[in-house]
Amino acid sequence: MSEAEAATVDNVAGKLGFKDGDLIQEFGYDEDVDFDLRADIEELTGSELLTEDDQDSVDAAILWWRDGDGDLVDALVDSLTMLDDGGVVWVLTPKSGRDGYVPPSDIQEAAPTAGLHVTTSAGVSDDWAAARLVSKRNK
Repeated sequence: MSEAEAATVDNVAGKLGFKDGDLIQEFGYDEDVDFDLRADIEELTGSELLTEDDQDSVDAAILWWRDGDGDLVDALVDSLTMLDDGGVVWVLTPKSGRDGYVPPSDIQEAAPTAGLHVTTSAGVSDDWAAARLVSKRNK
């Protein structure tokens, strides 16, 4: 990875609101995730991403979600299990035209049922888009 590419990834992880010392739990990991983004999040926070099975209290969760992965509401509820008050969930979905594309409306429809509210969306790589979800009480 070039310095320019590394700086771009740094900017993306920072724009997601992650900072040094944050604990981030990852859901939906598979071979198609953006490994550069994952590595940058780990570098920025100073720790490895926690797995779905970890039981530590976390500052944020990232959920890699693709069409056909199952019930999004259930996945969102699962992502909240270890999340600290005020924590955020980033739902990462393949961009339009990519395998597994999920329309933003699917996230907007599932979020309220899980007790969440969509606040922001952003492109985080060539293949993935992100939606920021927070608890309805922490808008």
